[in-house]
Amino acid sequence: MTFAPPTAWLARWPASSGRWLGWVPAGVVCAGAVVVFLCCGVSARDLAVFAAYLGAGVALPGTLLWRALTGGGRSTTEDVAAGLAMGYAVEVLAYLPARAAGVPLLVLVPSAGVLCAFACVPRLRRHWRGGAAGERMPAWCAWALAAVVAYLIAWSTLNLYRVPVSAAYVDLPYHLALVGEVKHHVPPTLPSVLGERLSYHWFVYAELAATSWVTGIEPVTLVYRLATLPMTAAMVVLVAVLGRRLGGSWGAGVAAAGVAYFLLGPVLQEDAVFTTRPMFTAWASPTQTFGALLFAPVVLLLTGGRRCWAALVVLLLALTGAKATFLPLLLAGLLVVVAVRWAVERRVPGAWLGVAGITLACLLVAQLVVFRQGSQGTTVAPFATMRGLWGLVTGVAAPELAAVPVTPLLVLTVVHLFCLLCVWGGVAALGRRALEPSMSLLLGMGAAGVGAAVLLGHPSDSQLYFLESVRPYLSVAAVCGVAGRRVPWAVVAAGAGVALLATWIVVPGDAAVRVVVPYLVLGVVAAAVLVWRRGAVLAVVALLAGYAVPASARELVLRVVPEGREAEIPAGALRAGRWLRAHSSPGDVVATDLHCRPVEAPGCDSRHYWVSGFTERRVLVEGWAYAESTLSRAELFVSPYLEVPFADPVRLAANDAVFRAPTAENVRRLAEVYGVKWLFTGMNPELGKYARLRFRNSSFSVYRLTAR
Repeated sequence: MTFAPPTAWLARWPASSGRWLGWVPAGVVCAGAVVVFLCCGVSARDLAVFAAYLGAGVALPGTLLWRALTGGGRSTTEDVAAGLAMGYAVEVLAYLPARAAGVPLLVLVPSAGVLCAFACVPRLRRHWRGGAAGERMPAWCAWALAAVVAYLIAWSTLNLYRVPVSAAYVDLPYHLALVGEVKHHVPPTLPSVLGERLSYHWFVYAELAATSWVTGIEPVTLVYRLATLPMTAAMVVLVAVLGRRLGGSWGAGVAAAGVAYFLLGPVLQEDAVFTTRPMFTAWASPTQTFGALLFAPVVLLLTGGRRCWAALVVLLLALTGAKATFLPLLLAGLLVVVAVRWAVERRVPGAWLGVAGITLACLLVAQLVVFRQGSQGTTVAPFATMRGLWGLVTGVAAPELAAVPVTPLLVLTVVHLFCLLCVWGGVAALGRRALEPSMSLLLGMGAAGVGAAVLLGHPSDSQLYFLESVRPYLSVAAVCGVAGRRVPWAVVAAGAGVALLATWIVVPGDAAVRVVVPYLVLGVVAAAVLVWRRGAVLAVVALLAGYAVPASARELVLRVVPEGREAEIPAGALRAGRWLRAHSSPGDVVATDLHCRPVEAPGCDSRHYWVSGFTERRVLVEGWAYAESTLSRAELFVSPYLEVPFADPVRLAANDAVFRAPTAENVRRLAEVYGVKWLFTGMNPELGKYARLRFRNSSFSVYRLTAR
């Protein structure tokens, strides 16, 4: 049996009602978002201009291109969501040469050209009306997806939108600094360390920079408020569209979105989380959000029965710098499809092999050109995720953590994989569908994502982004596994009950025993069901999912509980930064003595980026935590990356000497050797003897170095 709408009476509504009823949820969510942004300090002018540019400059031309190149999807909703991704891809690829040529507003030329062509060329005009399928998303489905987006808005409002810029999430100044860098320089470097190569996925910052140039909206408003919400909402729709396509009904689509966003792995102990990596990094990691949105239409094209090579190439080229995780995952999935097709049909599938070749070429471009062969600290380090978890549950710290034997890590890895089954156990019910190209692709990508999380390591656990990247596709595959079967609701209820009992088990002993034993209890129950009744795979899937529900509910409630954060950025910082931006040139170099966050931590927490973020200028040395030269020297579980000193101590010493003990000689050296023109610091009257004071408020001073 396929999934059915939860309210049967909606199915009896007249068809004419559905023509407008399906758009009401989107209107309600948009109205709510407008109210939220206005209440959180976004001006009506910025909101209107942002919506106008996003609609007419990105989404509309992207939708027209999507329809013309691919034939369009089954519904207008699908076309608009995929078209937004296509519009972003075209915008980024247009901005790079425009900014490099020194005329960033040339980014508007492709959008204007598309709109003119589709308005003037007769055979293109039909794409304004959509595809021939004309399927409408049911009203109940639209309301369900609107509820998912509304939850994400509520979470973002409580933990970002209403939070002052001075107290927001620690990484947002870093994202802001990169927007300022790409706004003025292509190719970019790391703005907080002069001359440091940027081995990072930075195309989302090109999108934000283009938006800022066209609309005049401050980058801080885009980063801290507006930019990621449309990307997040479109991603919700595309997950549902993929679930509907492969699962056979809109119910499967809604279920796929629900699993992707709301079903999380079980948590048995407060300090022992076998993460299944929820998709709640929308604004904390705009690179992940942007990359995920660009990647979803690629999967739609590959699972839709027909491919448009032009659309694939555009999206894959944009992905080369959007997010480093998606291209290797796609390549792994494509190779699995090729292997399965060869095993089943005894022939090489040329089309799939061709897509794999294009993906490999784009991956090489990404690594050699965009990331400049940097790895940002990612290394092959089997069980690194579990080693970190072992440290949490046992209290073992670095460097002793590096010497933990493999056996307990293997046990924890098995438990972690079991937790993944609690969320995506439905893949076991796919049966022969797993051999279909679409399912082989999803499962191949999923296996690669899980494998990367197990086999790779990173100083800040960024290997888990591989797992997060495949979460939507494993969720779709899991839902498809049960979508065509009669769902045993009694078994689901029993599974949830047994799961609750398992989570309440109190186990004496050390930390490792307390973590592992409750999972083993559930494993024994699941095995017993399989042995007791042949063909009970679906019963086990229900049992596993029920086991994940309590922890998921708790996590989702905690997500919408406001977090208390103390302000890290002093009052007056934004005003001082904007003054310097207004009175300097993009090529000017700034020196500052602000390197460390004002937090209690051993050494210097050098995640300090708001000087380069607010000024939109390159800084001689500000924060270096995310520099390639820092992460490449961090040894996993031996030397934490936040304790790694700056790679060039001579430069740092020359920089800090000017602020600690200024002399005519060291000030002149900073100007002549490093090209510094401005000094950004706190109250330092001694500097006035050797540099000209240009700005001062209650917290900060800005000095200009004069030529001598």
